[in-house]
Amino acid sequence: MKTMTAAIGLAAMLAAGGAAAQDVVRHRIPNSDFPIARAVEIPAGKTTVYVSGAVPPVADPNAAKNSVAAYGDTKTQTVAVLTSIEKTLKDLGLGLGDVVKMQVFLVGDPAKDGKMDFAGFMEGYRQFYGTAEQPNLPARSAMQVAALVNPGYLVEIEVTAVRP
Repeated sequence: MKTMTAAIGLAAMLAAGGAAAQDVVRHRIPNSDFPIARAVEIPAGKTTVYVSGAVPPVADPNAAKNSVAAYGDTKTQTVAVLTSIEKTLKDLGLGLGDVVKMQVFLVGDPAKDGKMDFAGFMEGYRQFYGTAEQPNLPARSAMQVAALVNPGYLVEIEVTAVRP
C-alpha cells in the first residue's frame, strides 16, 4: 500500500510539474508582422499580475506645467510610459516579455487636429515590442479617449503580465 501511495504521489508531482512547465501561447496575426498577438493563452496555474495605468513623467521641466510640451509628443510619452512599466515589472521580478495584455489610452494631440497620433505611438511601441531582443507580443487594444487626468498627458498604458 505504501508503494502504491508513493507512486500516486510521484505521478501527481510529475503531472503538476508538467502543468507548471507549460508556456504562455501567443498567437500571431497570420501573414502579418504587426507587433501584437491576435490572442494569448495562459495555462492553468499561472499567476497574473495587473499593473495599474502608467502615465509619462515630465520631459521638459521648463515647459508650462500640465502642458503637452511638458510631457512630450505621443512617441516621447509612449517611450517614457513603457520605460516606467518596464521598471515596475522588473521590481516585481518580471519583464516586458511577460506582458500578455496591454490597453493603451491615447488622447488626441492638439498638434494633429485633435486626432490621436497612432503612428507616433507605434514608433515608441516598436522600440519595446516585436524586436529580436523582445519578441513576445501582447494582445493589445488602443483607443482614443477624450482626456486623461492631466491635460498634458497624451498616453496612458496598463498591462497584465503572467509570472513565468
